[in-house]
Amino acid sequence: MTRCVAILRRLRGDRRGTAILEFALTAPVFLLLMMGVFDYCWQMYARQVLQGAVSQAARLSTLEEYSANQTALDEKVGTKVKQVFKSAEVEFERLAYESYDQVGKPEPLTDKNGNNMWDPGECFEDMNATGNWEADRGSAGNGGADDVVLYTVSMKFDRILPTWRMLGQPQEVTLTASTVLRNQPFNANSSSSRVICK
Repeated sequence: MTRCVAILRRLRGDRRGTAILEFALTAPVFLLLMMGVFDYCWQMYARQVLQGAVSQAARLSTLEEYSANQTALDEKVGTKVKQVFKSAEVEFERLAYESYDQVGKPEPLTDKNGNNMWDPGECFEDMNATGNWEADRGSAGNGGADDVVLYTVSMKFDRILPTWRMLGQPQEVTLTASTVLRNQPFNANSSSSRVICK
């Protein structure tokens, strides 16, 4: 028994190997934290690349060369994004409005019960010519002369570090960037709205 006590006293006083033990305990947390920081910075960089491409597209869309050719403009944005993120999936959406104050607003309706939604029997103004009440009055496409266009681009890409798996997050990230621009009067305005009661 005395021999066991002597061995325990000797081990208690021995400090060799404590650095390795401390490193083994703190290294996984430190590495996870560092990979999380790198992953976050990579996503911020992706957001800046996307926003830069969308801003450039907004400037180009005011030129007559691109106002009628949406596909060429989308290809320019897609090429810019894929120069950095080669496997990214890029999607585009355009919603046209008659003025800036209409962006993201629902179509006007006679809301009899005050629920801010269309119910059968209520009249609404069909601003986007779909024949149905929409929570967003924007019409798909580039609009006409002097229309305001909400141009939204989204990109999907996979994270490059395995942090997502350790934190229980999805591997695929979707980022979006938007800009609002006004068309030049190069073509005829195509504004047409009608009141529908059904």
